[in-house]
Amino acid sequence: MTLGQRFARLVTDVVVRSPGAWRLFRRVMRREFDRLAPTWESRLSDERLAPLRAALDALPEQPRRVLDLGTGTGRVARLAAERWPGADVVGVDVSPGMIEEARRLGGAAAYDVADAAALPFADGSFDLVLLNNMIPFFDELARVTAPGGRVAIAYGLGDRTPIYVPADRLRRELAGRGFTHVADFADGPGTAFLARKDAPS
Repeated sequence: MTLGQRFARLVTDVVVRSPGAWRLFRRVMRREFDRLAPTWESRLSDERLAPLRAALDALPEQPRRVLDLGTGTGRVARLAAERWPGADVVGVDVSPGMIEEARRLGGAAAYDVADAAALPFADGSFDLVLLNNMIPFFDELARVTAPGGRVAIAYGLGDRTPIYVPADRLRRELAGRGFTHVADFADGPGTAFLARKDAPS
């Protein structure tokens, strides 16, 4: 890994353990992704999206409201909007530069600058939440996912992805917030994880 990639892994490890630490890293991460935004789209190959596509193929029905967290230049949000033309798809990112690029590239999704640690959406707003190479802020993730909704988390290079959380940690964190693990996927170098938010009993 490069120095920047090692720093991203460090931030991920710290923030997953202590979400409040994000406030220490938010500004530098936003600045770094603003710097990368003009070339970011070329870094995400179709091969690296394969695990996420496998998770989406496993969904039992078409979602109506989709949120792509850490959307970057909107590649995953555009994929969701193309796959489900009738769905409302929103991509958010803490980096204004990334959102500017996503809007420039177009497509049917809507894009907004937002921090995944404090999302500007009501409880239960989405029946599918997507994270591709993104730090999961588990409390907010659980809050905005509707009962019965799904969460798909993918890492395009598996455990070599700079921003990466192992599947057992994902399973444990989500289970503690009312999710049931559905399936794991591996395709090419990447992995994905699919979970369902339990409906209240």
